[in-house]
Amino acid sequence: MLSETSAATIRATLPAVGGAIGEITKCFYGRLFDAHPDLLRDLFNRGNQANGEQQQALAGSIAAFASALVAHPDVRPDAMLERIAHKHASLGVTRDQYAIVHRHLFAAIVEVLGEAVTDEVAAAWDEVYWLMANVLIAIEARLYDAAGAAPGATLRPYAVVARHRETDDVTTFVVRPADGTPTPAFRAGQYVSVQVELADGARQIRQYSLSGAPGQDLQFTVKRVAATADGDPAGEVSQHLHDHAHEGTELLVSAPFGDVQLDDGDGPLLLASAGIGCTPMIGMLAHLAAAGSPRRVTAVHADVDQSSHAFRTELDRLVAKLPRAESHVWYETPEGDWPAHRTGRVDLADRTDEAQPSGIELAPDTTAYLCGPLPFLRAVRSQLIERGLAPAAIRYEVFGPDLWQAER
Repeated sequence: MLSETSAATIRATLPAVGGAIGEITKCFYGRLFDAHPDLLRDLFNRGNQANGEQQQALAGSIAAFASALVAHPDVRPDAMLERIAHKHASLGVTRDQYAIVHRHLFAAIVEVLGEAVTDEVAAAWDEVYWLMANVLIAIEARLYDAAGAAPGATLRPYAVVARHRETDDVTTFVVRPADGTPTPAFRAGQYVSVQVELADGARQIRQYSLSGAPGQDLQFTVKRVAATADGDPAGEVSQHLHDHAHEGTELLVSAPFGDVQLDDGDGPLLLASAGIGCTPMIGMLAHLAAAGSPRRVTAVHADVDQSSHAFRTELDRLVAKLPRAESHVWYETPEGDWPAHRTGRVDLADRTDEAQPSGIELAPDTTAYLCGPLPFLRAVRSQLIERGLAPAAIRYEVFGPDLWQAER
C-alpha cells in the first residue's frame, strides 16, 4: 500500500511528527474552525473540543495508521478504519470534507514543524493521508448505500413515541420514522446519531447505543451528563433531550451504524459493562432473549450502586429468559445487604469466599463484548487476556472519541 520511498521517510520522521502530533492537531482544529465555524457549530462535539478529547483521538488515529503502514506496508488496518468510517457515516461526513481537512492539517504540520517539512517529507505524509482518506471514503460510501441514503444524508425526522425513566439521570427514548415508513433494520450493538437544535442555534450531534432488540422501534438510552469539578462542561445534547424531548417531539435521527455488532455464531459470550455502558449489552441480551438463543451467556456489570444501575431489573428479566445465561454485578458503594465479594471494582479473576466460588468461568472460545469507561475497559481486557482469551475475541465500544486508540 505505502510506497517504499514514502515508507522510509515516514519511518524516519514518525518520531518527530508523533512527538508533535498533539500540538499539530490543536493547531489544525484552530485553523479548521476559523475557516469553517459551521463545522464546530453543527458537526463536531463542542464538549470534546473544549476538553481536548477530539484532538487526542485524531492524533491517536493518525499516529496508529502511520505506524501500522510502516510496520506492515502491505496490510491495511481494517478494524481501526471500519470503526472510524461507521462514526463518520453516522455524522454525515462527505468526500469533500476530506479535502478541507487535508488543507488545514498540512498547513498545521508546516506551521508546527517548520523547515523540517521538506518536499519529500510532505509528499510521504500526503501519501499516508490519502491512503487513509480514500479507504474511509470507500467504506463510508458502502455504508451509505447499505443505509439507502445519499452520502451525508442519513439524518431524517423521527417522532418520540415513548420515553422511560431508568434512573434519576438515565432516560430511554423510543422513536419511529415521522413519515410512517418502516423502521430501518439494525444489529444488536449498533448506535444512532441524534441531532438537536440548541438555544444558540447550534445543531449538535451525538451517538447513542440502541438498547432495544432489532425488529422493533428504535430505542436509545441517554445519560444526563453533568458538568464536572475538573472543568468538563455539561452535556449539551443529553441535557436538551432530557428536558425537551417528550412524546410527540420530532428529532433528527440517523440510520443505525457501528462496527461492534453481536455475531451470529453459537459460541459462548461475555457481555461486560460499567455504568451507562450497559446500553448496548442490554440490546444484545434483548436480541438473544427474543431469539430464544441457546448460547452460553455471561453478563457482567459494574456500577456505583443499585439506584445508579440503569436496566437493573431488565438485566435480571432477560437473563432469566435465556436457558444458559448468568449475571454477575458489582457495586462500588452498595445499598443494603450486598455480598462483600461483589463490592468494589469488577473482578473476573477466580476467587472463593467461605461458601461458594465467586469467580467467573469462561470457555476458551468465548467472544467478549466490553463497554464502559476506559479504566474499566483496560482492566477487564487485561484480565481476559491473562485468562487466555485471544485479543481478537475481545471487542469494545467507547462512548465519545476513541482515546484508547491514542494510547495503544
